[in-house]
Amino acid sequence: MDKAKPTGTPDGAVPDATGDSHGSTAEPGGPATAPEATEAPAVGLTKAGPAESAEAAAPPHSGQTEEAAVPPAAESTATVPAPRTGGAPDAAIPAQQQAPAERPRPLHAPDPYSTPPYGEPGPWAPAPPVQRPVPTPAHGTYLPPGTPAHGTPVPPAPEGGEWGRYDPWAAPGALVAESGGGPGERRRERRAGRGRLVGAALVLALVAGTVGGYVGMRLERHGGLGTVELEQTPGQTGERAPDSVAGIAARTLPGVVTLHVSGGDGGALGTGFVLDGRGHILTNHHVVESASDGGSIRVTFNGGETARARLVGGDPGYDLAVVKVSGVSGLTPLPLGDSDDVRVGDPVVAIGAPFDLANTVTSGIISAKERPITAGGEKGDGTDISYVDALQTDAPINPGNSGGPLVDERARVIGINSAIHAAGGPARQDDSAGSVGLGFAIPVNQAKRVAEELINHGRATHPVIGVTLDMGYEGEGARVGGEAAGGGPAVTPGGPADRTDIAAGDVITEVDGVPVTSGEELIIKIRSHRPGDRLDLTVERDGESRRVTLELGSSDPS
Repeated sequence: MDKAKPTGTPDGAVPDATGDSHGSTAEPGGPATAPEATEAPAVGLTKAGPAESAEAAAPPHSGQTEEAAVPPAAESTATVPAPRTGGAPDAAIPAQQQAPAERPRPLHAPDPYSTPPYGEPGPWAPAPPVQRPVPTPAHGTYLPPGTPAHGTPVPPAPEGGEWGRYDPWAAPGALVAESGGGPGERRRERRAGRGRLVGAALVLALVAGTVGGYVGMRLERHGGLGTVELEQTPGQTGERAPDSVAGIAARTLPGVVTLHVSGGDGGALGTGFVLDGRGHILTNHHVVESASDGGSIRVTFNGGETARARLVGGDPGYDLAVVKVSGVSGLTPLPLGDSDDVRVGDPVVAIGAPFDLANTVTSGIISAKERPITAGGEKGDGTDISYVDALQTDAPINPGNSGGPLVDERARVIGINSAIHAAGGPARQDDSAGSVGLGFAIPVNQAKRVAEELINHGRATHPVIGVTLDMGYEGEGARVGGEAAGGGPAVTPGGPADRTDIAAGDVITEVDGVPVTSGEELIIKIRSHRPGDRLDLTVERDGESRRVTLELGSSDPS
């Protein structure tokens, strides 16, 4: 720092290299003598004395000139002016021999007290202020608002928020102390708040999971905590599709009845269906056979109404019978279809009362057509054997279904359920057999003709060719016997076979181009036609085959 020119300096003084004016040595109170103007020698380095400046070491003003005191330990190589007081001339200090230039010395002497960071200031400038570390709280220490920091009061918050009073030179933590929490503190508080929220959420999830698990356990083991109400989807409303099983059953069931028969030979259970509005009902002969000797027939309709019925007529060879109810109105006749148009695989529905379970509906398909079956024969004389060129179905048929309708997808009757496959072959239904998926129905075309004859005449006619067959023949085809049962000729004189030159011993192998393997099959093929129908037969005689055409005759049942 430059020194100001002291007052009272004589005119003509020449400043030396230090900027201080030097005059000649004067006696106290004497006049000052101006020295000659000479260039000051180079100033050498000096050792610093105690940590006080030369100015600070000067004694107080006493009104007289004193020489500057130089400590013995700090010898100067040049004359050092003493401070002037009271306007007296400076006391000159003789200069010492200049120190060697090749070995610079420290500016300051070692500090015996280890005062950081500079020690004793040099003689040429005042020592810089010592910056001592300011004690501050640890980084992040929270100070409540209004707490004095470093012994100074906290100034009020200026306009503009905490950044308005931000001091870049303040010690760390001052802003915290002044504002009560800076951005970092608020971030830590927000993180702490988020942590508390996360912890609360975890606790809530744990509690909810525990409660949910307990409630689930109670629901599983005890059916609920209170009244159980199960969800239910709305049911299908309205009519079903007409060709669905439900639609077919809805149209067919009103015309189906259950028959309970009692008579001298015991009782029977079966099914029938309404043919017309006059009360005629078609069923199997073996269902109502016991009522022919004065037994009773009780008819139960679909709605539960019952009525008495009488036997109109029956034919054991076709296993068909007609009964009639009187005084009953509101009957629902079932439409009849065409069994000749049925194809294998067509869907069918069977309705009946299997094991006295009325109005039972089962469904299936047509498994085969023109399946020759015989049923009955319990009497042993052959009068109760039925020969049927049947429709085969896999719709379940059981005892009690006998006489019930087999209907197609348009709810038209195409067959009358009559027999099922039992041990030993096809048989009429009885209580000893059950369904194995092989059921047989009389084609409705044959049933229609027989029913009409029974209603109109009380009996049915049988188509014949006028021969007696050898039922014991084991070869392929049906062989004409040697004589009739009563000892007459095997070929009826003047009958259809006689007119086509068929003789005893001939073997019939085909009917309308379809092979026959036994006498039963030939009878079934013939009875599937009406009297008056024409048939093409293939006949073998003495190893030669020929084809003949004949017209079926008629015979009354015995």
